[in-house]
Amino acid sequence: MKKSLARFLFRPCVLLAVLLAAGACRKELPMIRSEVDYVALPTTPERIEGFFLLNEGNMGSNKCTIDHFDARSGGYRRNIYPERNPGVVKELGDVGNDLAIHDRRLYAVVNCSNLVEVMDVYTAEHIGSISIPNCRYIVFEGDRAYVSSYAGPVQIDPEARPGKVVEIDTRTLEITREVTVGYQPEEMVITGGRLYVANSGGYRFPDYDRTVSVIDLDSFEVVNTIDVTINLHRMELDRYGRIYVSSRGDYYGTGSDIYVIDSFEIGRATRPRSASSAASASPPARCASTTTGSTSSAPSGATRRSRTKSHIPSTTPPRNASSRTTSSQTAPTGRLHCPTAWRSIPRPRSSTSATPPTT
Repeated sequence: MKKSLARFLFRPCVLLAVLLAAGACRKELPMIRSEVDYVALPTTPERIEGFFLLNEGNMGSNKCTIDHFDARSGGYRRNIYPERNPGVVKELGDVGNDLAIHDRRLYAVVNCSNLVEVMDVYTAEHIGSISIPNCRYIVFEGDRAYVSSYAGPVQIDPEARPGKVVEIDTRTLEITREVTVGYQPEEMVITGGRLYVANSGGYRFPDYDRTVSVIDLDSFEVVNTIDVTINLHRMELDRYGRIYVSSRGDYYGTGSDIYVIDSFEIGRATRPRSASSAASASPPARCASTTTGSTSSAPSGATRRSRTKSHIPSTTPPRNASSRTTSSQTAPTGRLHCPTAWRSIPRPRSSTSATPPTT
């Protein structure tokens, strides 16, 4: 009896001793510091203060990072998130897919971590996150954000379910509405109170999707589906209401291509004309436009994806700091009055030469 009692008391005592020893030997995890290289001479920029760069990292390695270039100092700082957020255990996450700035906040869409990370644009400190499965891209309209989602696991699956677009209240970071769209939706643009979504169907190879879903933002319902071509991906909106949509083809016999949708004449997509004829084209004089603000006119609520002027965090950030990023931007408010499609399509600006509007 005494031996049994002694054995009974001995085991928990040994376990307690081991735990105490482990606790005594444990050290705090080291903070991951950002690294800075000075890659340019210091300047006094008038408009562009710098930019953010989102690195997706290898899938499954949890190595998504954000870098920042400060044009004033010429310093390029790598991996700024961990040192600004030492309490976030898994750091930024797995596979960064999109980056956007809206209303003094920085939004990172982290695909395989199934979340949108929201940070203060001046400091890169964590504000909150929104859980969205297999999220892809983000655009904004007023106090609402719209995120495209594959709505299923990250895997090739001919039976994959249709995707969705999620609406988020940017004031509360709460999901307010959802709507089902095509298969594996990618980039989006907003114009004229409608959200256009490029559906890829990338998980359903070789049976790709080939449509653009059109969502009315008031009812948040799909009001039109435009047949374009297979495996759609990127979208750009010009100031005349034309939406440029890229197709990645099937990576074999069908090559990549670009199509144009006229948002004033919904329901058809065409290829742009050749660059030689497009270069000299201009909008007809009868198409008048009205503009609100000090910049060139664009359709009401237009949002296009390119490098963006916006605020940036740094160690001692100026409150009027701005940056370019690979994220979305909201074009100035205005409405172009042109009821029919133009016969000539001007050459689209490349993303490398895009100039963000002044604020």
